[in-house]
Amino acid sequence: LRVNTSLEMLDLGGNNIGPEGAAHLADALRVNTSLKELFLGWNNIRNEGAAHLADALRVNTSLKELDLPGNNIGEMLNLEGNNIGPEGAAHLADALRVNTSLGWLNLNGNNVSIPRLQEINDLLQTRGEKWLNLRENNIRDEGAAHLA
Repeated sequence: LRVNTSLEMLDLGGNNIGPEGAAHLADALRVNTSLKELFLGWNNIRNEGAAHLADALRVNTSLKELDLPGNNIGEMLNLEGNNIGPEGAAHLADALRVNTSLGWLNLNGNNVSIPRLQEINDLLQTRGEKWLNLRENNIRDEGAAHLA
């Protein structure tokens, strides 16, 4: 990916790359200018891997879709079921402050804390975000009040 200038879509789903593999991919994403879609579902990326990917998205301008169901960012970011937790969500919020291309965010089933959900929601609202999925984050009545 560091030197490939023609690959536009890569599916690495179900390969158990973990946080270390996510770090290697993040390094490549920092310099890759051709990849538009990356599927990393069910790879056990966790908090650490989400942080690496979020950092790479600060400088990557070509990626439009990063699909991460069952683990643990572009126009579409699917982090469903990755258990990124509050720490991973903090890294995501930092990346969202500088990444302006994201238009769709799925945080279903990630145990993201209420303050981080509010922070992410506020960032997305100021940019006119079109879609945000917060299903199964156990936000309860307090979280609903913050989002309202």
